[in-house]
Amino acid sequence: MDSIDFLQRTRLIFGQNSVDRLGELAAELGATRVLVVSDPGVVSAGHFQHGVNSLTQAGLRVSSFHGVHENPTTDDVDAGVQVAQAERPDLLVAIGGGSSMDCAKGINFLYSCGGRMEDYWGVGKATADMLPLIAVPTTSGTGSEAQSFALISQVESHVKMACGDPRAACRIALLDPTLTLTQPSRVTALTGIDAISHAIETQVTIKRSPLSNCYSRKAWQLLSLGFPRVLSHPHDIDARGQVQLGAYFSGLAIETSMLGAAHALANPLTARFDITHGQAVGAMLPAVIRFNSTEVAELYAELWREMTTTPWAQQFGGLPGAESASESLALFVQHLVALAGLETELGALNIPLDSLEQLAEDACAQWTGTFNPRKLSQQDFLQLYRESFSHS
Repeated sequence: MDSIDFLQRTRLIFGQNSVDRLGELAAELGATRVLVVSDPGVVSAGHFQHGVNSLTQAGLRVSSFHGVHENPTTDDVDAGVQVAQAERPDLLVAIGGGSSMDCAKGINFLYSCGGRMEDYWGVGKATADMLPLIAVPTTSGTGSEAQSFALISQVESHVKMACGDPRAACRIALLDPTLTLTQPSRVTALTGIDAISHAIETQVTIKRSPLSNCYSRKAWQLLSLGFPRVLSHPHDIDARGQVQLGAYFSGLAIETSMLGAAHALANPLTARFDITHGQAVGAMLPAVIRFNSTEVAELYAELWREMTTTPWAQQFGGLPGAESASESLALFVQHLVALAGLETELGALNIPLDSLEQLAEDACAQWTGTFNPRKLSQQDFLQLYRESFSHS
């Protein structure tokens, strides 16, 4: 068996109304001055103020930065660092989705270590200890609360930089499923598909381990049951909790096994055509499952076995063999994408057919593709784009 070197750096707290404990937990970390990083949507939903009230009731001084955009950029991080330098916090709190959490990590890199975000592109490049960070996710998708990576886009090139270091990991992940009830239905759809893609891709990467597979499979159990339920019954708090925990376990799996070709294919779609990440990865994942099935059919079969007793599985056949399980899994993912109200074909997203060559070149340069279980050439990436362009 492969060796494992893994330290669980993040304390998990999960439960309804657990956000009320934010001030108590911040005080336990010895904080006196807190910078809360969030975005305008979370402020409008009232979650920012809920968190601030808990912090101030614990006697902490609170400042805030709300300048987070979807797919946070180096400009977002720089603006947040200016606030941090003025307020001198000893604790960061991120309330929001993956963008808020990633931006908070980016702020932490520059505030604690100096330099530019580009200096931390890669793994293990922090030069000093960093501030403790509490993550309070209001969506269920990226799993950023469980990871030591920040994804920050360069303003000029739109390239997503993965900046990771053990010291950037959140000290506490505070998961309260009631915070996800205010998500717009489209955000629920996009983030849920993202979490599902994480569970499936981490199951098969070349860096997978027995530990990461435990996280991947548990995430898949929770997501494959909870996500369809959330789509049909948005106020089902138990289903919301399943999806939120599933996203967290997917994030833990990413931390130990990384991602694969579906993300390598999705990132150029976001960079060049502003296709939302969940939509992009959802459109590409079925083709990637089929492509990888020649190498890791049994690993896909393990996921399919986890859900063969669920009502959703009955629509996609049984489990006579690993190859058919891979096809069943691909069809099920395609069904979930459609059920979520997202497009299953690139052609429906107004992606020009003549852009696929350039997209394939971009995908070939993506770091995540190097962890895919089946090696890909630029021609392979092109073929996957073509297969996903239209299913007819």
